[in-house]
Amino acid sequence: MSDEMTAADKAKFVTAHRAADFVHSGMRVGLGTGSTAAFLVRRLGQMVRDDNLQIRCVPTSTRTAELARAEGMDVVTLEQVGWLDLTIDGADEFDDDLNLIKGGGGALLQEKIVAMASDRMVVIADAAKHVETLGAFPLPVEVIPFGWQTTQKLIEDLLVSMDVDGRSTALRMAGGVPFVTDEGNHILDLDLGRIGDARQLALALNRIPGLVENGLFIDICDQVVVGHSDGRLELRDIAKGTIIQERLDLPGADNLFTDVAD
Repeated sequence: MSDEMTAADKAKFVTAHRAADFVHSGMRVGLGTGSTAAFLVRRLGQMVRDDNLQIRCVPTSTRTAELARAEGMDVVTLEQVGWLDLTIDGADEFDDDLNLIKGGGGALLQEKIVAMASDRMVVIADAAKHVETLGAFPLPVEVIPFGWQTTQKLIEDLLVSMDVDGRSTALRMAGGVPFVTDEGNHILDLDLGRIGDARQLALALNRIPGLVENGLFIDICDQVVVGHSDGRLELRDIAKGTIIQERLDLPGADNLFTDVAD
């Protein structure tokens, strides 16, 4: 990545910096997956080195674990800590009720387990991720390799009775072969356009044999930190029903995380 950061990267930077303020020594913290979460891991790594922040971290993917270890952070498993104080993760979409679509990075299963094992989930996202209705971003679902075509057919049959605008499904590929998750499964991406009742769809999908988990995160997220490229921030809190406006001064290019990639 060049020294000149894009507007999207600046938005990710400010959200990660602000969300890092929620993390305090002694916490057990879930670390999300994706480019925005990578900015957070870099920031927490700085705090570990410079401010003696002492936390135990549970990553939601192999690549997040590798980055956290490279930053000198104490990486542990969920089994070792049992429960988390806080999980901070990105999202592909979020609505006004802070319901989410996640899984664009292929880590939705571990992300949902970690989020559900936390006292609080904070999502970090740029303003483009905010939508009135979920569904423009293809909904990922994780399926086991055995009989995945049958699972796909059952999903397509189900979608006929759902309030959605599209019903096409596709096996996610990587380098010409099926994408494989950290758990050894595949991802089907559902191009739905609009999801009329996300709660109903999430429940119905998880009844299908072979489908491990879906990328709809309903009633899981507590707060969203929304960043803009000019340093403006919005803190959305679902319990309080508040939207707080803040601003973070962007440092010079030399102090930005210019080596963070997707």
